[in-house]
Amino acid sequence: MRAATAAPPRPFSARIVAWQRRHGRHDLPWQQSRDPYRIWLSEIMLQQTQVSTVLLYYEQFLAAFPDVRALAAAPIGRVLELWAGLGYYRRAHHLHAAARAVVDRHGGSFPRTPEALADLPGVGRSTAAAIAAFAFGVRGAILDGNVKRVLTRHRGIEGFPGAAAVNGRLWTAATALLPVRGIENYTQGLMDLGATVCTRSTPRCDACPVVEDCVARVRGLIARLPSPRPRRAVPKRELKVLLIERAGEFLFERRPATGIWSGLWSLPELPVDADVADALRGRFGIEAGAIDALAPVVHGFTHFTLTLHPLRIAVRRWRPRAESPECVWLARDDAMSAALPAPIKRLVRDLPRN
Repeated sequence: MRAATAAPPRPFSARIVAWQRRHGRHDLPWQQSRDPYRIWLSEIMLQQTQVSTVLLYYEQFLAAFPDVRALAAAPIGRVLELWAGLGYYRRAHHLHAAARAVVDRHGGSFPRTPEALADLPGVGRSTAAAIAAFAFGVRGAILDGNVKRVLTRHRGIEGFPGAAAVNGRLWTAATALLPVRGIENYTQGLMDLGATVCTRSTPRCDACPVVEDCVARVRGLIARLPSPRPRRAVPKRELKVLLIERAGEFLFERRPATGIWSGLWSLPELPVDADVADALRGRFGIEAGAIDALAPVVHGFTHFTLTLHPLRIAVRRWRPRAESPECVWLARDDAMSAALPAPIKRLVRDLPRN
């Protein structure tokens, strides 16, 4: 008499779908709609940002720009004001450009295929597939950071996921695992599983629907996967930032259209070895009074670390050069509602009052 053999596990996708229906997230505001505009907005905000943070911005964005035409018609400065603090400001520029593209090229209606969606500014392959799945029920593979972690562990794929060869293997796996039906629950389930169960540290394997055949679990590789980025020295940059104060107001400059904090208002900057008094006279026609050095501020970006050396400067005299479209004087309270980079806003907010 033969011993009974264990039944093979159900397909990966079927287990994800069933788990999402019972244990996944169902009450996020963008899940209550099939409107591609609302879904697209949430997906762009969720790029490299946690759900808890996005929730603080999503509703106020919709209140200001209820549809894609309203967003396309808005000035970029207003978009940046509402985005301030959400980080990765290039996304806000792409968001605005994509809204205009939808209106100008598609008559105000979002395209329905992942391929056409991926042509919009700021919408890559994975984001396009997610939008198409949630808005139109179109079948396509996603591969955001959470999904990479799930697939890397379940399939036992070693190597840094950002490397081209490893990324290619992950896309192959993601495509092969797609279900024939239920793409919306499957797509959301992968996202939910990575965000709430298969987390970077202390994953809850006991709650995972695909733990039975997870290669990392079987081989004891969970702590090693995904493989980290090869270590390299993080570049460091330093700048002086000038808190130029006149009658209770501070001078802000518009940032360039490209580079960090593009298009936002920020404090004037100088190289660390620049002569402050000479620069103030030359750039703004300002004669400085007292100049006080404040504690440095360190801010980390994706690819470098920036150390700001703030200088609080009392204005003795100024000429009209400090009154231009690219410069603005703002009181502290007004600055708190302006489109400022988060570390600059904190610096101004926490400045001792004279």
